[in-house]
Amino acid sequence: MRNTNNRLARTLARTALILTSATAVALSLTACGGTGADSADGKKVTVYSADGVGEWYKTQFAKFKEQTGIAVDLVEAGSGEVVNRVEKEQSNPQADVIVTLPPFMQKADKSGLLQSSGVDTAAFAAADKDAAGKWVTLAGNYLCFIANPSVDAAKLTWDDLLKPDYKGKLQYSTPGQAGDGTAVLILLQQLYGKQGALDYLTKLQANNVGPSSSTGKLQAKVDKGEILIANGDVQMNLATIKEKGSKFTVFFPAAADGKQSTVAVPYLMGLAKGAPHSAEGKQLMEFLLSAEVQKTLADANAVSVRTDLGEVTATGAGPTPASLIKNVTVVHPDWNQVLSDLDADLAAYQKATGQ
Repeated sequence: MRNTNNRLARTLARTALILTSATAVALSLTACGGTGADSADGKKVTVYSADGVGEWYKTQFAKFKEQTGIAVDLVEAGSGEVVNRVEKEQSNPQADVIVTLPPFMQKADKSGLLQSSGVDTAAFAAADKDAAGKWVTLAGNYLCFIANPSVDAAKLTWDDLLKPDYKGKLQYSTPGQAGDGTAVLILLQQLYGKQGALDYLTKLQANNVGPSSSTGKLQAKVDKGEILIANGDVQMNLATIKEKGSKFTVFFPAAADGKQSTVAVPYLMGLAKGAPHSAEGKQLMEFLLSAEVQKTLADANAVSVRTDLGEVTATGAGPTPASLIKNVTVVHPDWNQVLSDLDADLAAYQKATGQ
């Protein structure tokens, strides 16, 4: 009996150790980036953000902590997942500041996940902020596509992407899960109408590798040649070329008449309802929207929409968002209308593509 009891005790001890380790691992995966630790007096703010501007955040959050003593914890995910996570945590809110793409910020507002921040947004045009103060544009950005260096992307059209050459070599992030993937659906609706967009995406499915909840993860696959074409966004793709030396090409598929189009997909920022550190969250928002910090967006390959700055030139060589979209038509959808139609549009998309 003693041996049996000893074995049982050892088993229980091992089980406890495993569970403790698993819990520690799980907790370590819930957040990333940021300043890495709370400030000495415990002041902090938690940001839930769509991925893409991580390196810019890292620099600015460090400056913010140096100036205010407030530490910043950053949690990054796909645009839709950011809002889903905030919604799931409503009984115990964790996020203070939310940054995501449209129409997911509009969805957050409609779902009651935002509160008026009271932040001064006088330097931002009416089209770039919510009238009730629930959100404001942190950085301007645009949908694009990327191609492996082996592909001559300069004159690629939407019809070219349907060619058998790209079977199993093309992938785009999933509408409804990723902001850039949703933007693909929205842009095609603008170009071909709703049914025309579904017809096109149904044909494209013959070449599509499959669903992807993250646009960012497609970059490495294109760079390595695992796939040849993927969707992206100008800020994220230019930043990856600059920071990691990626060799892929940024391009905009053309219509049959040769005209290129894109859709604006800005990073929108708001204060979470029930934010546990709302005062610190507001302070961070004011910092990130300040003229001094907004000027640094150029070096992050994003665009400030402050009306008092004009065009800010980035340091160093290489293409800029302005140079890339110079001859490209930029579509600015009515995102509230997009949101009201989104569930039906996504259901139709899933039925048409099986994705």
